[in-house]
Amino acid sequence: MTQHILNRNNVTVLGQGKKPMIFAPGFGCDQTVWKLVANSFKEDYQVILFDYVGMGNSDISAYDPKKYSSLSGYAQDVIDVCTALDIKNAIFVGHSVGSIIGALAYLKHPELFSNLIMVGPSPCYLNEPPDYFGGFEKESLLGLLDMMDKNYIGWANVFASTITNNAEHFEVASELEGRFCSTDPVIARTFAEACFFADHREELHKVTVPSLILQCAEDVIAPKEVGEFMNQTLPSSTLIYMNATGHCPHMSHPKETSQLIRGYLQNNSE
Repeated sequence: MTQHILNRNNVTVLGQGKKPMIFAPGFGCDQTVWKLVANSFKEDYQVILFDYVGMGNSDISAYDPKKYSSLSGYAQDVIDVCTALDIKNAIFVGHSVGSIIGALAYLKHPELFSNLIMVGPSPCYLNEPPDYFGGFEKESLLGLLDMMDKNYIGWANVFASTITNNAEHFEVASELEGRFCSTDPVIARTFAEACFFADHREELHKVTVPSLILQCAEDVIAPKEVGEFMNQTLPSSTLIYMNATGHCPHMSHPKETSQLIRGYLQNNSE
């Protein structure tokens, strides 16, 4: 069973340290997006990388559309990976929806994580005025799904550029587009619906583990209002505003991302 899980999620274990540090990708991405950041922690931590089922080099035959129609299915996979590797008190580093997947895994098994590092997280992408600004109107997200159905390659190009939101890092947009295009469009759409229509705001107050929120500048996917909402709602959180722009600082600004994570851990890890 253990080997099945490690193969299913294409788990990679690197590093010289004893403290486990698990990296979770964001929507439509695989473990390679963490390459530059993860490499900077290899000397001091046991670095664990994985792919969501249907992404990267995961076992696509394990894909279950019902299981992965909600983020809880992805959270269960994180739990499975930690169990297979006999991991407890790990540092969990998640990008975007990966952050929320980590929080959901923590709520089921608090013993798994000693810290949550959340890069551009969002518990809800929909605007609910006047109390909450998630960044998107429902019509915009429905339009996104419609575009995925009608012109997946076109959607991949537009969405990759939107996420990056930085003309100086066109290579990041190109990398993201390539990852999106390598994913089965049906799987990507199901993940998109699970991601962008999720609302996990009510669970945040139960996530008591020490958490770091890294908030990018000019992030149209997870604007600063969302980061501030999470900081106000999570019981034990630290919010740091990054100089990095866009939604993927681990790819566009890996040095700043690594430095901020390391600085936080030096001051807050158990």
